[in-house]
Amino acid sequence: MWQAYGFPLVTIDQVRLLLTGHGVHARKLRRVLALLSADWHPLAELVRLPAVPRRTVQELLKAIADDLDVDGERYRVNPARQADYRAAFGLTEDVADPVDALVPRHTDQLRLILADIAEVPAPLSALDHVQATAQTALKRALWLDNTYELGGRHLLCLGDHDLTSLAVCAVNPDVTVTVVDLDDRLLEYIDHKTSQRGWRIRTLHADFRFGLPPSLVETADLVFSDPPYTPEGMGLFAGRAIEALEDTGSGRILLAYGFSDRTPALGLKVQQELQRLGLVFEAILPAFNRFDGAQAIGSAADLYVCRPTSRRTVSSGTRIYTHGAQSVESSGPSREALSTLSDLAPRPESSPPPKPRGPGWAEPIGKGAASLALDLTADPGPWLLRSMLASSPARLAALVPNNHPAVSSAAGQQELQSLVRTRFSLKFLRNNPDNKHTIVVADQVLAGTLEPGDLVVREVLMKAHGKLGNVWREALITASRGALTKRQAREVVENAAPNSDDLELRLIDLPKHRIAELLPVIATSVTL
Repeated sequence: MWQAYGFPLVTIDQVRLLLTGHGVHARKLRRVLALLSADWHPLAELVRLPAVPRRTVQELLKAIADDLDVDGERYRVNPARQADYRAAFGLTEDVADPVDALVPRHTDQLRLILADIAEVPAPLSALDHVQATAQTALKRALWLDNTYELGGRHLLCLGDHDLTSLAVCAVNPDVTVTVVDLDDRLLEYIDHKTSQRGWRIRTLHADFRFGLPPSLVETADLVFSDPPYTPEGMGLFAGRAIEALEDTGSGRILLAYGFSDRTPALGLKVQQELQRLGLVFEAILPAFNRFDGAQAIGSAADLYVCRPTSRRTVSSGTRIYTHGAQSVESSGPSREALSTLSDLAPRPESSPPPKPRGPGWAEPIGKGAASLALDLTADPGPWLLRSMLASSPARLAALVPNNHPAVSSAAGQQELQSLVRTRFSLKFLRNNPDNKHTIVVADQVLAGTLEPGDLVVREVLMKAHGKLGNVWREALITASRGALTKRQAREVVENAAPNSDDLELRLIDLPKHRIAELLPVIATSVTL
């Protein structure tokens, strides 16, 4: 088709292949093309203006040699071809413009972002949520699109209460985005907006203290995050970002971070933590991010552009935030509370009481144990459900705060029970062992009391760490007592699944609202 523009197909293929090989960094080469397609430029300017290495510029000049005019040390695309190059590579006037000049040109996107932020679930202080302004979300999106070649690439957002994912897709809908967050409310909100607009955003649940969903390891071209502003939080999120990059050579990590000019030692600790992970600071853009709040740091944070030099082990604890039970300063539950938890965990015939263990569900927990005691006193909300999905003992007891959303109201208790009813029968011991806590006791439901559809759901819940499509298929075969073949069961699953992409994921990594949508579908699939 490019021959219709009047230049050889082989030339455009060579240039396009060169740009593709540079991945997310092809944007700089497009800036060189924009210069060449506008006027004469010496080699030194083609290197200096877009900040591209001399050797890379020379490779580009070689690729377009058939359409290149040369006058000593000056170069340009032949005037008869310039319009064709601008059309072929989208060399619009804003390709090389600074981001601050682009923001006023995107009023439609800004209005959309303002409306999205107005409806986003309320910030959670326990997760250090402070809302970035709509202008900041748009500026992030424009900076990413103006700096990197986003089309066809994978951007991962580690946490996204600021809705950077929606802003990026408003600017460039050709990018694929994954949002991973601890807040199930936010994931449901982003899913809803995505389905309305047809953007390529998928959401997954994770607490980065316990690992990334395996499906995300070494998959991203770029990672963006606005982590908790503690050395522990910044180091953890940055470490997970490194794990998520497909190529540590070409991948980049973008981090928002701010500290008060009254406490430079805190900034030093964070920068040392990032350097310990082998990150090189390619740029620090001062006061790039602005917030409605965070006045202690001037309602602003820098943007760190980081390049990894290797993959290094991430060390983490559960206390990474600045507020609440998960804060670095929190002391945790009393010995008396933990002792009461242990006493309630075993069934009457079981002994001795299990030792309380902390949260985490990267792998199945409590395998081979008769009972399990979980200290979830720092649970921001999601840990209790995920712990139940991950556990295998006949009984577990979990200590959670009284204000936990799954125990503080009848609606919260009913929702949790409805999600795990084929696995556990729940008792909520409010104000036990004191007026600050609740102990949730979960007793295993006997398989013999369940209908066939519920048995399939039970099988899927008991293998929440397996690939959903495989686990669901095997559960159907088991329920049919071998009447279904693997092929037949697979066809049932593929036809019934609300979201085919979820079949490649683990149930435990899905947002809560998608789990809730799936379970009734799984139950009825036994009759298909």
